[in-house]
Amino acid sequence: MSSPYSQNYGQQNYGQYGAPPPPYAAPRPPIRPRVLWIVLSWVLFLVLLVVGIAGFAGSIFSTINDAAPTTTLSSGETVTVQLNPADKPAIWAAANQATDVECQVQGADPSQKPTLTQPTVSQNLTVNGDNWELLFKVGVPAAGQYQVNCVGEGVKFGVGKELASGEAAAAVGGGLAMLALPILGFLFAVVVTIVVLVKRSGARKRQLMY
Repeated sequence: MSSPYSQNYGQQNYGQYGAPPPPYAAPRPPIRPRVLWIVLSWVLFLVLLVVGIAGFAGSIFSTINDAAPTTTLSSGETVTVQLNPADKPAIWAAANQATDVECQVQGADPSQKPTLTQPTVSQNLTVNGDNWELLFKVGVPAAGQYQVNCVGEGVKFGVGKELASGEAAAAVGGGLAMLALPILGFLFAVVVTIVVLVKRSGARKRQLMY
């Protein structure tokens, strides 16, 4: 005997709405470490690069400016300057061509006998467009005021300090030390980049396994 109602046992009828959606999947945690660490490491390198270059240039320029003539005089002119033996005073000359020069240094006390010695090593400075060459090392017995007179056709003279080899080496050494900062910063940034990329790759593979 047939029933007016058809029944399908063992089957589920969902009507017009279809099958229910699958269970909601939980979001995966973010991959660590963050890429931000790579960005920060390279920003640090750029900062150290600027600091290193500025420090190197500042060390060299400071040494040059300290030795550069602070008092200038033309040929035949006499100037009075304060000289101190501890400063290693010197007379510099700027000329466009080779010429004969002569200088004299006299103290207020006639008993003081300043000495002029030609340098054994050539020293040159370029300051404000003037190319200075070390002319004489000035030896004075004591700190005080001295009169300086120089003669040389077409020569500009200046009284400054001797650029000692030790000071030049110290300036270069200090500058190189400043340049070591960006090198260390670069190595640090490279190491951080490699470590972060390797760890992120491992974390991504572990997520795909589950």
